[in-house]
Amino acid sequence: MKILLYLSLVLLACCPASLAAAERPSILLIMVDDMGWSDLGCYGGEIDTPHIDSLARDGLRFTQFYNNSVCGATRASLLSGLYSQQTGHRGDRWNEPKDFSKCVLIPEVLQANGYHTAMVGKWQGRDLAVKRGFDRFFGPNCQGKISYWNAVKNNDFYLDDQAWEFPKDFFMTEAFNDHAEKFLQDAVKKEQPFFLYAAYIAPHWPLHAREQDIEPYRKRYLEQGWDEWTQKRQHRQRELGLLPTQWSPAPKDPSIPAWQQDKNKNWQAERMAVYAAQISKVDQGVGRLLKVLKESGADKNTLVLFLSDNGAASDGAFIPSKSGFGFPLKKSSPAWRNDGKKIKGGSGPDHMPGPADTFSGYGKAWAGTSSVPFRSYKQSAYEGGIRTPLIARWPELIKQSGQLTDQPGHVMDFMATFLDLAGIEYPAEFQGRHPVAMEGRSLVPIFRGEQREPHPLLAWNCARGRAIIMGDWKLVKPKGRAHANAPWELYNLKQDGGETHNLASEQSERVQQMEQAYLNWKKRVGAQ
Repeated sequence: MKILLYLSLVLLACCPASLAAAERPSILLIMVDDMGWSDLGCYGGEIDTPHIDSLARDGLRFTQFYNNSVCGATRASLLSGLYSQQTGHRGDRWNEPKDFSKCVLIPEVLQANGYHTAMVGKWQGRDLAVKRGFDRFFGPNCQGKISYWNAVKNNDFYLDDQAWEFPKDFFMTEAFNDHAEKFLQDAVKKEQPFFLYAAYIAPHWPLHAREQDIEPYRKRYLEQGWDEWTQKRQHRQRELGLLPTQWSPAPKDPSIPAWQQDKNKNWQAERMAVYAAQISKVDQGVGRLLKVLKESGADKNTLVLFLSDNGAASDGAFIPSKSGFGFPLKKSSPAWRNDGKKIKGGSGPDHMPGPADTFSGYGKAWAGTSSVPFRSYKQSAYEGGIRTPLIARWPELIKQSGQLTDQPGHVMDFMATFLDLAGIEYPAEFQGRHPVAMEGRSLVPIFRGEQREPHPLLAWNCARGRAIIMGDWKLVKPKGRAHANAPWELYNLKQDGGETHNLASEQSERVQQMEQAYLNWKKRVGAQ
């Protein structure tokens, strides 16, 4: 008996703690598009997200987790475990195909090692998702031109590898919810672990939502505008421990007027109400998925992750007109839907967002509220562009219910994490391909409540900025014609996550060292 006990202890010691369970864990990865850091209730927001908040109550929230500031680059890193540039994606454009000779994807490796794989939502690649490791797929092959209400030209939906016809009462997020639930119901019945990736397009513009989802928010945003909600979110973040006492939140963008001075409050409130309704619709879908997990008993050994692909979108879908509120479409935006109906340009006080013939975003003022307490927005390399909320729940391993971790991580860490949990080695060769060595590092030690060996550096080359983080220090500068000669800025993120106090002039030697590290990174990964 003592010998058997000894052998058992030896086996447990030889196995990672994450694999000590009888079964490899299943994985449910949920990602939204263009959602700001503070929009969720569990990150300080007032939007109703009870199901997503339940993940935070029962799991772990990350306060310093990073994406790539734009959708395509984030997805390239998330699926490959590499910097996006190493996969052939420049990193500063929204959608470029990956060079699959250089990388291997999470679903491909998991599928080849006994996992059932499925995906719903935004797929950005030339090949159909079912050709890249997914057993099941529902969504657009390449989401370039968007309508939540109906197909627009060059926007084809697929169910697995077959073109999917739109029903009369189609609403995109609802369709994603329906298929994700169906795929999960099928997955939990199988005698194998599963990987389900739900990549929502909401709350990405255009502002489309059903009336019953918008109505609860109208009064909320009409009675209190962006100034009041920004202050309330900051206060709530202080209470939750998300906003450290030593930080000063990023100041309001000087181009944003005071709410009380705005002459079109009904329209402005409607914009935020529709945006909030889009997030609520995702939360409803998350609730349906969590119900399937609980009723099947699969919830105990399923890792559930929730995050956003980039920061809040301050522009999107329109160009400001001389009148200040009539927003014509960009040339790249769809003018006609497949059903023959014309899409009006933007929205305004006499043309509220939400219906199928509108095409607009919620604007810089509300995006500033979404970014609290961070600086800037989607596509920039400031924290408001690259930092994402991340919630992780897995009852088998994550025991820090309701707690926060300030350990840094990056979306490219998901590959290493999932392979670690599944007991799979990252392949040196896969189906004739020889992928680049993995950059990501497993998050499993953080899940266990341990201190993980951090990345020596993290770096970005975004559409509107470039940055490098080394320890607590961040070097960053904006990019674009207006910033051609912009100098580097230096911030201590531990003391100043809002990036309010530039220390570059005080620490010129550190700036030079970090700039050289950035140039070395840029050359190594092939950034432009």
